Amino acid sequence: MIIDLTQMQPGESGVIMEICGGYGLMRRVQSMGIRTGKKITKVSSHFWRGPQTVEIDNLQIAISFGMARRILVRVGK
Repeated sequence: MIIDLTQMQPGESGVIMEICGGYGLMRRVQSMGIRTGKKITKVSSHFWRGPQTVEIDNLQIAISFGMARRILVRVGK
């Protein structure tokens, strides 16, 4: 199942399938290590559209709710 990052539950893992955005968003998330094909784990999320904390390559990163909505992840089998 493919969902966006905001729909994942804390502790859930998946593989990044697509990043939907323009050049600026792509450059910004790729500089943080968020790329298609990478395994991503959601650590936590804040109430009401707050930042989403994720873990990639043993590095925890907080990204905005808007950016997280544009990152599509395949979860489950």
